[in-house]
Amino acid sequence: MKALTVTALIVLSALLLCIAWLVFFPGDAGEPVVTVAVTPPPPKPPTPPPAPKAPAPSINLPPGFGISPVRPQSGPGGAAGAQQQQAGTPAQPGAQGQPQPVGVQTVAVPPPVAPPPGLPPPPESETASITLVDVPVAELVEQSQYGPLPKVAPDGRRPVDVYARPSKYAVKAAPGEPPRIAVLINGMGLSDAATAEVIKGLPAPVSVAYGAYSRNIQDWVAKTRSAGHEVLLQIPLEPLDYPTNDPGPHTLLTTLPPEENLKRLQWLMSRFTGYVGITNLMGGKFEPTQASFVPVLEELKARGLLFVDDGSVKDSAGGQIAGAIGLDYAIADVQIDAVPSPDDIAKALALLEAIAKEKGSAIGIASAKPATIKQLAQWAGQLQGKNIILIPVSAAIRSQRQS
Repeated sequence: MKALTVTALIVLSALLLCIAWLVFFPGDAGEPVVTVAVTPPPPKPPTPPPAPKAPAPSINLPPGFGISPVRPQSGPGGAAGAQQQQAGTPAQPGAQGQPQPVGVQTVAVPPPVAPPPGLPPPPESETASITLVDVPVAELVEQSQYGPLPKVAPDGRRPVDVYARPSKYAVKAAPGEPPRIAVLINGMGLSDAATAEVIKGLPAPVSVAYGAYSRNIQDWVAKTRSAGHEVLLQIPLEPLDYPTNDPGPHTLLTTLPPEENLKRLQWLMSRFTGYVGITNLMGGKFEPTQASFVPVLEELKARGLLFVDDGSVKDSAGGQIAGAIGLDYAIADVQIDAVPSPDDIAKALALLEAIAKEKGSAIGIASAKPATIKQLAQWAGQLQGKNIILIPVSAAIRSQRQS
């Protein structure tokens, strides 16, 4: 019995030794071992300090001048769309030339309507009733920090084409055709009574121009176009005696860099929609200064607008610039009420008729004064008997360009 116990102890000891050998010396029977070298990630580069802010402009600027001007969005073959603008703090010239912070001014306009399937055909008679397209046309509107701006549509349609009153006389006059006269009424919107009288008292081919500072302009534009009149925008340009004679806080000035004048121009253009082009208010110093005037007319060209010079600036560079860049442009032949007496207005209208008979067409400019409007209405009623056709300004410009 004792021998059996000894034998069991010996077998158990041997078994334990075998187990210990296998645990501590596995040999080739174990799983393969893989050694992995772990490289720590590189340290993040230090965050660069923020770029210093640009210094504030040292000149007094109108609302929105903390923001760059918008470049016209692309039309056929045009440049890329307008860049995203950075917000800025607008400033407005105050007393003694000190800037006063104000909020960016905006204009409430109706939402754009769908583009029309086609433009209305010209009426058989120039004075016939015709329905102009509703404004604004969506594809002719570019939204900006100032408000809606005109632009050329992707399919090439321009505001000057879509918003114009159609006319079969928008071509070069053929030999033997009756002479044509276009009349533009400036200063619309300053007096509600005078504005209403123009709309209802003058024939539909008479074109009208609203100033950017008028009240309820978009409503008046809608009423004007409903009556068949095409519309222009009148912008203030620096006169010779500025600032003694100051046409407003957003006047384009020869003392400002071109970029700043474009900001002012875009603010002015954003006051309402539906106009075919621009006409000037003053400009005795601005228009002869090519360095200032060229960028402005180039902007109008890029946005598909025309320009009507009221003829008050005798040495204007507008015609030369417009010819070089291909802008639809004309200069008025006669300022109808430069001297606002009935006799002088009658002489001016007679001169306008004589020029139209000699050249085939002529453009007259008048102001929205009650006495002028009354005399113009009487004169317009006599034109048919004189075999003279009254046409819109846009048609006169097209016909003159083809002459």
